[in-house]
Amino acid sequence: MNVIEARGLRKRFGAKVALDRIDLSVGKGRIVGLIGPNGAGKTTALNAILGLIPFEGELRVLGLDPWREREALMREVCFIADVAVLPRWMRVSQTLDYVGGVHPRFDRRRAEQFLARTDIRMKSRVRELSKGMVAQLHLALVMAIDAKLLVLDEPTLGLDLLYRKEFYISLLNDYFDHDRTILITTHQVEEIQDILTDLIFIDQGRVVLDCSIDAVAERFVELMPRPEHVEEARSLGPVHEHLLMGRSIMLFDTVAPEGLAGLGDVRTPSVADLFVVLLGRHHALRRNQTQGDRTRGEAA
Repeated sequence: MNVIEARGLRKRFGAKVALDRIDLSVGKGRIVGLIGPNGAGKTTALNAILGLIPFEGELRVLGLDPWREREALMREVCFIADVAVLPRWMRVSQTLDYVGGVHPRFDRRRAEQFLARTDIRMKSRVRELSKGMVAQLHLALVMAIDAKLLVLDEPTLGLDLLYRKEFYISLLNDYFDHDRTILITTHQVEEIQDILTDLIFIDQGRVVLDCSIDAVAERFVELMPRPEHVEEARSLGPVHEHLLMGRSIMLFDTVAPEGLAGLGDVRTPSVADLFVVLLGRHHALRRNQTQGDRTRGEAA
């Protein structure tokens, strides 16, 4: 059974369609990046998954309907938002008391062990901590809960590079195992691409790409052809081409890298580069569809 299974998931806010009948699957023990620009539908999808909003279509999280069975779901799910919402007047020790009182799977000893490796002191109040320390505290609280699904919504937003790096190292070393699943949204794609097992690109309420990192490496190839082979490479039908320091960079979809190796330098594209290309194609396709609809409407 998949941890998350959605079919025809749809959500409207008035006239705006935030999720447009999307299908997606997240398997057990995966680390999935849900990536998209602002307004793409990421937060709406997370809110549906967490049971915070009603929706149309089918959605099951850990076998449960998140809207109708949210109380049961929250025993198995943890969530970190972009801004930690811990009360600023609380002492660190009181945050541990609170979480221990509301979540039956909270292991206080584990949280204390994590915090012992930081500069955070139990007597400190949340308002006395830096933003990086608040993120560390929030992570300690979440990692001490034996949850099957961890949802991270821009968890390192506003943190400096050192804290961001430490956050993901701690996440992998102290939390993740093959019985847990992690779903991450972030704008800092480069920082998480090496820990992901799966990618979901979402744009304008639709899924643009849903596949494993291994499948990305098998499917997409980036080529920097030698100048004498540029036209030959173009004849093979790249899905995108741009210039970098006067050299052509081409992206191919489902073209064997062996057939390109003789034309220039071949590599697997980065997640960030792939994101830019596929979303650009998706925007162009939607614009063409909209213009076609308008033309047919005027003709009628």
